[in-house]
Amino acid sequence: MWVMTTATAPLPAASAPAPVWARRAAHAIALCAVPSGLWRIAMASGVHVGYSDRVLRDVFDIPGWGIAYVIGLSVLTELAALFPLLLVSDRWRPLHPRVLAPLAWTGSGVLVLVALWQLVVAFTVESQTYMSSGTAQTVWGFAFAPLFAIPALMTAVTWSYAKRHRARGQA
Repeated sequence: MWVMTTATAPLPAASAPAPVWARRAAHAIALCAVPSGLWRIAMASGVHVGYSDRVLRDVFDIPGWGIAYVIGLSVLTELAALFPLLLVSDRWRPLHPRVLAPLAWTGSGVLVLVALWQLVVAFTVESQTYMSSGTAQTVWGFAFAPLFAIPALMTAVTWSYAKRHRARGQA
């Protein structure tokens, strides 16, 4: 008969709860990804989002495999945007803080690079010529603009997480 005891496994010391501003920033990150994801899903569904039917067919392969790509990109973006919630959650931590902190810093760096890449894509001549009108470009800009807040917000949430867990390690 197996008897389980907790005496042999020491419980980790509880870390300080995340500050309110860090929790709000983590939730804001998740919300920042929603407009561009909805825009992409509308594009994959055949809703006119500023691209002509020819551009959707020839450039984005919609209808075709481009639908799976665009929807997959939307899902992956939102999943990545939910990651900061792990850094402020008191309930569920799938990884040890020594693993999660470097992973979060890496994620922050990648998000900065992705935001810079999106700026380059947004202002290239080729990207602008695909849109059918200035109104479509404006709508696209409003849908993708929140993504540019994510790197700063993610860096702040990651800094807060690292600071809380570094303070716990020094205590």
